[in-house]
Amino acid sequence: MKKEQDIQNQKNKIKVKTTIVEIDGDEMTRVMWAMVKEKLLFPFLDINLEYYDLGLKKRDETDDKITIDAANAIKKHGVGVKCATITPNKDRIKEYNLKKEWPSPNGTIRAVLDGTVFRSPILAKNIPPSVRNWNKPIHIGRHAYGDVYKNQEILVPRAGKAELLFTPADGGQPIKLTIHEFKGPGIIQGIHNTDKSISSFAKACFTYALDQKIPLWFGTKDTISKTYDARFRHIFQEEFEKNWKKKFEEAGIEYFFTLIDDAVARIMKSEGGMLWACKNYDGDVMSDMLGAAYGSLAMMTSVLVSPEGFFEYEASHGTVQKHYYKYLKGEKTSSNPMALIFAWTGALRKRGELDSTPDVVDFAHKLEQASLETIQSGIMTGDILKVALPNSKNKQVYTEEFIDAIADHLKKKMKKGE
Repeated sequence: MKKEQDIQNQKNKIKVKTTIVEIDGDEMTRVMWAMVKEKLLFPFLDINLEYYDLGLKKRDETDDKITIDAANAIKKHGVGVKCATITPNKDRIKEYNLKKEWPSPNGTIRAVLDGTVFRSPILAKNIPPSVRNWNKPIHIGRHAYGDVYKNQEILVPRAGKAELLFTPADGGQPIKLTIHEFKGPGIIQGIHNTDKSISSFAKACFTYALDQKIPLWFGTKDTISKTYDARFRHIFQEEFEKNWKKKFEEAGIEYFFTLIDDAVARIMKSEGGMLWACKNYDGDVMSDMLGAAYGSLAMMTSVLVSPEGFFEYEASHGTVQKHYYKYLKGEKTSSNPMALIFAWTGALRKRGELDSTPDVVDFAHKLEQASLETIQSGIMTGDILKVALPNSKNKQVYTEEFIDAIADHLKKKMKKGE
């Protein structure tokens, strides 16, 4: 009887036609990741997942080869979904007994896919943004290559000359510049970028802005960085004039460039509703600022878009280390899984769009609505309770209770066929 029931339940599930690459992560987000699959996905979906464990121990065991394998799997299947992962520092090397300080998995995957990261807030009616005039979502596009994430650094031990050297591959005349004449100890950092990557970034941003019908803002500090940052501005302007100006005019949207500090000031006074394109480090910082201002870092979607048409959806926050240590002690936590849930819904929606399976797209929509309705009914985790509008119905719940409440809302939606 149980076997027959299992067969019937499987028949009733929505079929996800094509494989999605699943990339597991670390600490508390790994715990929530498993809960989300068990309670919100597997009861409703017949889904084939190609699994890669990017937990820190597994990356160490494979000398980080598994990260490259995961990125190549996204190239093969087109869509991936990723949990939050640890980028180890010296403390983590000691804690996990690592072979070395492995690089950021996100940075590695971005480099393989040559992608741009787009993030936007998850808006709930009872969580007003900290900036009172932001009544529309601010989307942020982060360049996902180079700069400090692919740098080289030297701890200068004593007096000496630091030089910047470029040696042409064709045997041409080398270019050498003095960075600084050190009189004592200091530090040096070398960063780079490429015209190809900046061009891909620009194309992705113009494509996303046009698709969303929102204006595109871009800011650098080219008054100070007259070669490095100025190159970004030049490539963006050239791409706009050549391929996007007429399309933007027809759509009634604009491309706007200003200095990065002016962009920040203007953003604070705006009503939102634009795509803000940022260089790698700027985007890393500003996306967290926007996430916190709209309610919580866990209330922020994130998608890596490759110019070749590959998509990787991920949680935009960290691994929630403090909550994980509490969890290991057997203590309950009130961790927010919204960004993890929306990573899955983003991947499912894109998979459904690419496969022309509207029932998968519809399920993604239902899961998002069930998640938002749970918060708007007053059931929420501790981080969003602090910023929600006061209401006698508001109630802080533990992580699993919050996911169970979402599951209850989702079951009702699936039964009603809303």
